Amino acid sequence: MRLLLGALVLTWPSLLNRYPLVFSDTGAFLALTVEGWPVWDKPPAYGLALQAFHWRWTLWGPLLAQGLLLSWLLRRVQRAVSGREAHLLLCAGLAAGSAAPWFGALLMPDLLAPVLVLAVALLGFVPLSGGERAGLQALAAFAVAAHPSHLPLGLALVLVVVALRGMAWRCLLPVGLAVGLLVAGNWVMHGRAALSPHGAVFPLARLVADGPAARTIEARCPAAGWALCAWAGRLPADSDEFLWDGDGPVWGSPGGPIALAPEAAAILLETLRREPLGVARAVLGNGWRQLLRNRVGDVLGPENLAGSVGKQLALGFPEAEQRRFTEGLQARGLLRMMAAPFLALHPLVLLLGAAGTVLGGWWAWRVGDRAMLGLVACVLAGVAANALVTGGLSGPHDRYGARIAWLLPLAALLALRPVPKHAGGAEAKLGA
Repeated sequence: MRLLLGALVLTWPSLLNRYPLVFSDTGAFLALTVEGWPVWDKPPAYGLALQAFHWRWTLWGPLLAQGLLLSWLLRRVQRAVSGREAHLLLCAGLAAGSAAPWFGALLMPDLLAPVLVLAVALLGFVPLSGGERAGLQALAAFAVAAHPSHLPLGLALVLVVVALRGMAWRCLLPVGLAVGLLVAGNWVMHGRAALSPHGAVFPLARLVADGPAARTIEARCPAAGWALCAWAGRLPADSDEFLWDGDGPVWGSPGGPIALAPEAAAILLETLRREPLGVARAVLGNGWRQLLRNRVGDVLGPENLAGSVGKQLALGFPEAEQRRFTEGLQARGLLRMMAAPFLALHPLVLLLGAAGTVLGGWWAWRVGDRAMLGLVACVLAGVAANALVTGGLSGPHDRYGARIAWLLPLAALLALRPVPKHAGGAEAKLGA
């Protein structure tokens, strides 16, 4: 019962909205099973998970599943770190002052980024039974396989475990499994045994906007014979315009992003050869800007929902479900206004959470609290790696930061507890 109550608390924005929160990309994940066609830029894992719980009946099923998953994981982390349980109090604190419930209520793989961080922290630093370990490894593998940005995030977390414990096979196993699933899934669905068969288009858009790739195209064209040579000197300065404008370089070219992907990979390699420092500066600069962008607001609007989510619901769901979607505050353009008072405290909570996390990590090191120190290290590394990967390779967006930044107030809340009995002195060995 506590897990269910925690799930309801951690997804309360869906009750405010009167429907699960969705994003335009949610429609693409639904299309995988509703229309039966693969999405060029998205792995199939999350779309298949939606199908497993909505049964072409209602999206409230996946929403409840997400809430229960998050509720259970937070309960397990709290027990591992503090040795005691105040589950509903922890859920209520996160629900009141952080972005956790807004992403718990959002049907997107974004929630699986913080889930991956917490799963790796448990696998790397907490004694587990065989069943718990297998379950968390399966969860971590699913999280990595659900979105391209989660693979480098998972590798960064594995490095943290290696640095603090000297071994990480428990954490490396799910990453390896996810790699196999991604390669196999892309071979079946796209005919290419690759991690991301068309993914080069995204970093190309970013480096065109930042300048290095645009300079490469200007320098090598027209001799290179690239399709993008037709855009030399007039490439969009905005990565989203490059990627999504119907008359832009990607969708305005024959074959769209799938046809452009091999050329995008070639241009990226040439750009790295020509301007390695320029690429590094661009990636680090965008990663830093992403680190400072953590607002929830860009997932609350109705933009493109009717033509994406609404279309899929019309094709594969009952009329009653379509009506529930259109009557929600988000679909009517009212959710952002209604949500504003609840989001006002988030910046302050994040600042306090960041300070509390650092202090909690320092104290955990002083007293030799392996579980808390491991959690703090994974959270800090996860937030930083997430910013570098999403901001550096795709472009800074509030949603990318907000999806994982709520782990900072979580770690701070968990640090506010008595020193557990298992803690030793500062000389205690993390690998013991």
